[in-house]
Amino acid sequence: MSNKEDFNWDNFETKGFGEGYSKEQKAQMEAMYAGTLNEITEKEVIKGVVVGVNDKDVIINIGFKSDGLVPLSEFRDVAGIKPGDEVEVFIEEQENALGQLILSRKKAKIVRAWQDIESALENDSVIEGLVKRRTKGGLIVDIYGVEAFLPGSQIDVKPIRDFDIYVGKKMEVKVVKINHANDNVVVSHKVLIEKDLEKQKAEILNNLEKGQVLEGVIKNMTNFGVFIDLGGVDGLLHITDISWGRINHPEEVLQLDQKVQIVVLDFDDDKKRISLGMKQLTAHPWDSLASNLEVGSKVRGKIVNVADYGAFLELAPGVEGLIHVSEMSWSQHLRNPADFVKVGDEIDAVVLTLDKDERKMSLGIKQLTEDPWTKNDMGTKYAVGTKHKGVVRNLTNFGLFLELEEGIDGLVHVSDLSWTKKIKHPSEFVKVGDELEVAVLELDVENRRLALGHKQLEENPWDTFENVFPVGSVHKCTVVSKNDKGAVLELPYGLEGFATIKNLEKEDGSQVEAGESEDFKVTEFSKDDKRIVLSHTAMFKEEAKPAKKEAKKKSDTGSASTTSAPAEKSTLGDLDALTQLKEQMEGKK
Repeated sequence: MSNKEDFNWDNFETKGFGEGYSKEQKAQMEAMYAGTLNEITEKEVIKGVVVGVNDKDVIINIGFKSDGLVPLSEFRDVAGIKPGDEVEVFIEEQENALGQLILSRKKAKIVRAWQDIESALENDSVIEGLVKRRTKGGLIVDIYGVEAFLPGSQIDVKPIRDFDIYVGKKMEVKVVKINHANDNVVVSHKVLIEKDLEKQKAEILNNLEKGQVLEGVIKNMTNFGVFIDLGGVDGLLHITDISWGRINHPEEVLQLDQKVQIVVLDFDDDKKRISLGMKQLTAHPWDSLASNLEVGSKVRGKIVNVADYGAFLELAPGVEGLIHVSEMSWSQHLRNPADFVKVGDEIDAVVLTLDKDERKMSLGIKQLTEDPWTKNDMGTKYAVGTKHKGVVRNLTNFGLFLELEEGIDGLVHVSDLSWTKKIKHPSEFVKVGDELEVAVLELDVENRRLALGHKQLEENPWDTFENVFPVGSVHKCTVVSKNDKGAVLELPYGLEGFATIKNLEKEDGSQVEAGESEDFKVTEFSKDDKRIVLSHTAMFKEEAKPAKKEAKKKSDTGSASTTSAPAEKSTLGDLDALTQLKEQMEGKK
């Protein structure tokens, strides 16, 4: 038997493959078969056809010399995968250790997704994505299986306060940025809206005119007003144009994202600042006031503002009247309006003036009670000489105002506070809020004037002083203060006297200085002016004692003057003692 190497395969004939084919024919057939197989490259995406499905894998023909396997788990998103279905797969390996072609549908989807994302960025095309969840600063949107970031500022043209409402919903977006270094994609929904708004904005601005009524959405609130989106164009609705009534903040009557009807009040030349109004769409409340409202009418309302000069009473939203502080009480002493009313109080008032054309009204609350100057029998109750007690309400340079009762004030002049003390300002004697007893000095009901005095509650001690300090009498005095003109002296009983510079000269030629106590002789006494003038020099200079003879003459005629030591050294204590002295001296006469 011959060796196999000698075997002529070309001449061998059988009923198998190649039977009856010549060498040229077999070469031709091999070439045709090779043409039906794809030249494939690893790590690329290619289309294939499902040729079989078992429990673990899906068998796919990609036109290669062998079929590839893809795990069935990668087709969980496809319902009922079956032979004949066309799918895209990623070539992992042409031939593994077992000689198998390894494919991946999962990787194919990722590669295809990034290709589509890059194409969308390049072509500025719109992609529909699914909002998967909220994240810091925005939302995560699934596009082609890739998680993209949608910043909060790119969701809408208006500020978004609640991101959660978008989760689980589909949303059209555009790719605005791709960062290949960390596979990060940024998308925007706002750019889609802005394009539509540009046309809408141009149309609104072209047709914008004063008095035009529009519908808008409140997009932002401040303490001075609200910004309203008119459809790509923003306008400001000032707080004073929201309501005819008084409001402290827009949130009292409006809320974010609310649709509102507004009217265009004004705008600048380039229509960048648009002023809107809401209250102008309703009639002014003054126009619907009751026709029988007139001066003298009694009204009721709520205090909406309290100022230094008065308070505003709101009768209806947009209808207010001023209650001046002088119309809150019959008292002539002006007090703080906050002493009578506070914001939120509901009170009655009387209409004092009314101008419907100017929409102005003044009100009063003291008119709800009777005027104390007319309800009282003033001529009897406050007759001259009657004594009363009141509260110090105000101090001035010339005196103080004393409230005897609500609405009845009187003036106590500074000169009527004390018989003996020289009071320059009433604050030296009393303070606001003190109680003070007084006597009525004058009453003028017609002009509502009441003159009061405090010192008149006691007898005038100067009637007694006239006998204690006659001209020529000598008294021990202390120099309280001294200036170029003279010195103020402290006399007994708390009185003050005066001595000129030349009358301060001592016998040795020196001067009596402040703080020193010396004997002084009275040279002048005026009960009406409450003035006592004295001299130390007159104690030893005869020419300075012209009053001595006069005093002696008065003594001869029965005058009660004396230069004796007892008069000089007398200490009478208080005013009652002075009165007793006066009575004793008059008894001696």
